[in-house]
Amino acid sequence: MRRQRPEFRRPMRRRFSNVFWLTLCGLAVLMLIVLLSRESTQPRSRSVLSKSSYRHDKVMEGLNVTAEMLNPDSITRQLNDQISLAKAFVVIAKESNNLQFAWELSAQIRNSQILLSNAALRRSPLTLRESETAVRDMALLLFQAQQLHYDSSTMIMRLKARIQDLEEQISSVTDKSNKYGQIAAEEVPKSLYCLGVRLTTEWFKKPDLQKKFSRNGQISVKLKDNNLYHFCVFSDNILATSVVINSTASNSLNPDRLVFHLVTDEVNYAAMKAWFTMNSFRGVTVDVQKFEDFTWLNSSYVPVLKQLQDSETQSYYFSGSNDGGKTPIKFRNPKYLSMLNHLRFYIPEVFPSLKKLVFLDDDVVVQKDLSGLFGIDLKGNVNGAVETCMETFHRYHKYLNYSHPLIRSHFDPDACGWAFGMNVFDLVEWRKRNVTGIYHYWQEKNVDRTLWKLGTLPPGLLTFYGLTEPLDPSWHVLGLGYTNVDPQVIENGAVLHFNGNSKPWLKIAMEKYKPLWEKYVDYSHPMLERCNFH
Repeated sequence: MRRQRPEFRRPMRRRFSNVFWLTLCGLAVLMLIVLLSRESTQPRSRSVLSKSSYRHDKVMEGLNVTAEMLNPDSITRQLNDQISLAKAFVVIAKESNNLQFAWELSAQIRNSQILLSNAALRRSPLTLRESETAVRDMALLLFQAQQLHYDSSTMIMRLKARIQDLEEQISSVTDKSNKYGQIAAEEVPKSLYCLGVRLTTEWFKKPDLQKKFSRNGQISVKLKDNNLYHFCVFSDNILATSVVINSTASNSLNPDRLVFHLVTDEVNYAAMKAWFTMNSFRGVTVDVQKFEDFTWLNSSYVPVLKQLQDSETQSYYFSGSNDGGKTPIKFRNPKYLSMLNHLRFYIPEVFPSLKKLVFLDDDVVVQKDLSGLFGIDLKGNVNGAVETCMETFHRYHKYLNYSHPLIRSHFDPDACGWAFGMNVFDLVEWRKRNVTGIYHYWQEKNVDRTLWKLGTLPPGLLTFYGLTEPLDPSWHVLGLGYTNVDPQVIENGAVLHFNGNSKPWLKIAMEKYKPLWEKYVDYSHPMLERCNFH
C-alpha cells in the first residue's frame, strides 16, 4: 500500500518535465518580445543616425576646400593661381591690342575652369595626372606673357596712363558741357525777344497807352510813402519781372499796399512800360525807370563802371585771354558787364526818399505774404539776409582770395556767407554808415581782380561784413536752378530762388520745379500767344 507502482509514478515525472519546458519557453519568448520592443525605439534610431553621420563625414571630408587650398602640393590651388594671373594678362593683352594672345589665354582659362568644376562635382581633389597638361599649357602662356613684359609694373604703368587719359577726356567733356550750359543760360529765348519787340511796337504805336502810363505817373506820392511795403527789382527780363510781381501780389494779404520799383535799361524800357501799363496786378503800384537816367551814375563816381568800360576787363569777361582760360566758364558771363547787376549797391541813391526796402532778384517766385519782412528788427544792421553756410553752401573762404594779405587781415575765412536775391535793407542805417563808400573802397582795391574774380556776391560779403542780420531760412529758399531741394523746405519757403543756370523760362530748366514758376504766367494772354509761349 505504501509503495506506488512504477506504472503510476512514471507518468507524473513526464508531466512535470513538460510543464517545466513549456514555462521556460514562455519566458524566453517574453524576453525576446521585450528586447525587440526596446530595439524598435531607441537602438534602431541610433543606428540610423550613426550610419547617416558616417556618410555625412565622408562627404564633408571630400568637400574640405580650405584644407585642399592650404596644401602646398594642391593642384587645385595651383590652377586657381594660374587663372587669376591669366585674367590680369588678358586685360593687359587687350589694352596692347594683342587680341590673338588674349584669346589663347581666355581659352586656356576655360579649360582649367572645366577641370576645377569636374573635381568639385565628384567631391575629390584634382590629381597631377589629370591636370598635368592644363597646368603645363597655362604655364607656357604665362611665361610668354612675361616675355611680352606683361608684368605687374607694366600693368601699373599702363593703368596709370589709361586713367590719366580718361581724366583728360572727362575734363574735356565737362568743360564743353559747362560752355554749352553757359551759352544756353545766357541765350534770350525767341519768345522773350518776340515779346520785347511786340511790346515796344505797341508802346510807340498807341498814344493811349502812353497817356495811361502818364496817369499812372501821378502815383508819385505812393512811391515815397514809407508806410507802404516797397520792393525793387533790377532786370531786363519782362516775363521774369512780371512773375515776381504777380506771385508777390497773389500771396499778399494787402496787395494795394505793395509798391514795386523796377529799374531796367534803355533797350527794354518801352517794353517794360507797355507791359506793366497794359496789365493789372491786384492793385499793386508799379513804377518803371531806366538806369541811364541816373545822372550820378558815371565812371567818376562808380568804380565798377569805370572798370567795366575798360577794354582789358571786357576781354577778360568775354574771352578769358588774359589768364590762359584758367578762370571757369561760369565767370565769363556778360551779365557781369551789365550795370543792372551792380545797381544793388546804390539802392539809397536810386530811392533817396525810402527808409526800408526789400530787394528781389528776377529769378524768384514768392509764395507767402512778405509784409512780415518789414517788421523784422535788424538790430542796427543794414542788411537782412538768409545765411548760406550750411550743407552744400559756402563760407567766406570759398568766395575770396585769402592768400591776399588785405583779405586775410580783415575777414574771418569761416564767417558765414549769405545770399543775394531776397534782402531787407535798412536804408537809414545804410546812409549813416556810408555802406556805398565801403563798396567803392573794395572795388578800387580789386582793380586787378586779385581779391575776388567777379560777380556781386564777393564784394557784397565784404561790404556788409558785420552789418548783416541773419533771417529765418524759410524766408529765402535757394537752389531750384541747379540742385535738388527738400520738398518740405520748398513748401515752407516764402521766396523760392531759381539761382543757377537752369532758369524756369529756359529749355534747360529743371522740369520738376518749373510749375512753381509757370503758375504765375498767364499763357492765354494775347501777347504771349502771339510769341508762342507755352
